[in-house]
Amino acid sequence: MASNTSVIELRAVITPYGGDADDEGIDLRVVEGEFVCLLGASGSGKSTLLHLVAGLDHPAAGEVRVLDPRPSLMFQDHALFPWLSAGENIELALRLAGAPRAQLRTEVERLLASVRLTDVYELRVHELSGGMRQRVALARALAQGARLLLMDEPFAALDAITRELLHEELTRVCSEHGLTVLFVTHDVQEAVRLGGRVVLLSSRPGGRIAGEWQVAIPHPRRAGNPAVNDLVHEITGRLGEEVRRHVRH
Repeated sequence: MASNTSVIELRAVITPYGGDADDEGIDLRVVEGEFVCLLGASGSGKSTLLHLVAGLDHPAAGEVRVLDPRPSLMFQDHALFPWLSAGENIELALRLAGAPRAQLRTEVERLLASVRLTDVYELRVHELSGGMRQRVALARALAQGARLLLMDEPFAALDAITRELLHEELTRVCSEHGLTVLFVTHDVQEAVRLGGRVVLLSSRPGGRIAGEWQVAIPHPRRAGNPAVNDLVHEITGRLGEEVRRHVRH
């Protein structure tokens, strides 16, 4: 359940890679416990905005405020160290977070169980499926102890069935851990199935918020749900308008 505590605040933010002279910038507020999906066409600045929140880049103008100074990050590339086992990848994150040495193995097993993985501690990355790798990456993100999770198309390379399973797992894990999530995607259906709020960026780099939808549909939001399909259709139409406007310009 979201509170009213601001975790992310963007005020009149212009991204560092362009924008029109008449852009007023992006205003966005994300509160504690919220799951917000950033949606937009290629080149709309979704990933750049995520990098600003993560502190990996700085805006050309405007202000970025983040309550958690060290959010956890997940990307399309799982970024696991291939020379370490699945468990050792998570253990490394725990060590960096200052976890007691005597508790490392127990805590790793607990984190693996939280993403519904068992008997994988000793497996190397190449022995894991794509979905399993992303579950390990999620467990590693949880090991960092951050309350804010920033995700940049983490499931884009997975097949449809695996993505559907991970959508449900991510929703469950975020609810159980009380996480705040900012999730970047170009997939309208993914945004609607995951987000409590969907924010559509304009198709111009560094532009503006072109649309915003509160998603009150109960979970699980599976394919074929009429409410999900209706909202996907509505947002897809608005996204198409943005893309066509960009082409005209």
